[in-house]
Amino acid sequence: MTAWDFLAWLATVLLGGVLPARTALRFLAAPKGRVRWIAPYLVLGAALGMPTWMGDGNPLYYFPFLIAAFLIGYGGSLAARLVVGVIFFEWIIAWSMIVDTRAVLPGSADYWGAVVWKLAAWAAVWLLVRRALRDGRQIALSGRLWALLGLLALSPLLSELAFSLWNVRAYTEEIVDGVLDAAFYTLLPFVFVSSVALLLAVVLLSRHQALEQEHQLADMRELYYQGIRREQEQVRRLRHDMRNHLTALSGLLEQGEAGRAAEYVRSLQAASGPSGAGRFTENDTVNIVLSAKAREIGEAGLEADIRVFLPEKLPVADPDLCALFGNALDNAVEAAKDAVDRHITVRARAEKGLLMLRVVNAYAGKREEKPDGLFGTTKADQRAHGFGLRGMREIAARYGGTLEAAARDGKFELVACLPLAESRTE
Repeated sequence: MTAWDFLAWLATVLLGGVLPARTALRFLAAPKGRVRWIAPYLVLGAALGMPTWMGDGNPLYYFPFLIAAFLIGYGGSLAARLVVGVIFFEWIIAWSMIVDTRAVLPGSADYWGAVVWKLAAWAAVWLLVRRALRDGRQIALSGRLWALLGLLALSPLLSELAFSLWNVRAYTEEIVDGVLDAAFYTLLPFVFVSSVALLLAVVLLSRHQALEQEHQLADMRELYYQGIRREQEQVRRLRHDMRNHLTALSGLLEQGEAGRAAEYVRSLQAASGPSGAGRFTENDTVNIVLSAKAREIGEAGLEADIRVFLPEKLPVADPDLCALFGNALDNAVEAAKDAVDRHITVRARAEKGLLMLRVVNAYAGKREEKPDGLFGTTKADQRAHGFGLRGMREIAARYGGTLEAAARDGKFELVACLPLAESRTE
């Protein structure tokens, strides 16, 4: 090997892993460490320059290194990194064995010709995954779904490794040519196609799970909105009946029935539902939500500083306003109940074409930020809770806005910004 050949091989190893490593980033989060990302680039690049024949031990030796690279070089759950690492091993090694063993593709008998064929397959998979994930969504699956995909990936993995485990090179040439070649070129294309299909299955399952969560969030918002509407109707009914109540009280007092009048007032207080904490803003929907939450804040022994300046009409649907303000204050109350600082700050304003909402509260313990920039629920039932921030971000995104959350120095801050396009349905 000449010096130029060595430099070309080294460049292949160093740069060849870019395509599959970038493809893996579509399924996994980037690592938190600054240099850990180098591991998958180098290990995946080594597969490009590593001859992989039917029956040799290279795949067996390479497998633990690739899995270790995925565990070290990417973020996300352990199950996700393991399953995606196994799937990548399957399609990369299957294609390498097809190209290297018998040189059945044009030009693949030459070392650099084989490298070109491998790069072509890697580029095709990268383009396919990029097209499948053109909406830019991050892959998010439950642990059960990752476990299911892991079980589905075992069959092609064992089929592929069987050629190395059986040491087929020790058999006679007649058996290799007559029997094993047929099995080889039947199984390995199947392994390659099925492993790529598993990658697409990850995308489809993630989209299906996201749709289910969106439907669940929509149902929760509708239930929340209906509850607020019932309270609003109750308040309007009480206002409508107030004249009759005042007439009755006036008659009792004129008759000298002070005791009965006091009892009548107490019965009104017990039946009045939401007592209201004053008029927070001109927008009736937001005012009802704030009144209800102000009562909950007081019952929890917390203090609230609420300053909201919103017009009577907003180009935001009432259920979305309920979910946005209601979830923000629900999360604040839940976190502040266990904190030393029991103060909640709420600021909201609509001006210059923007609706801005900012909620700040203290919290106890630690808050772990997830790859999507949000924070998980602290409640025991993880599956039944934790949709508040996701639902609020989904609302903000639907209106072309943003939602940011940050936890630092014992303070949690949530900021939502929604453009107020006049063309939107109120």
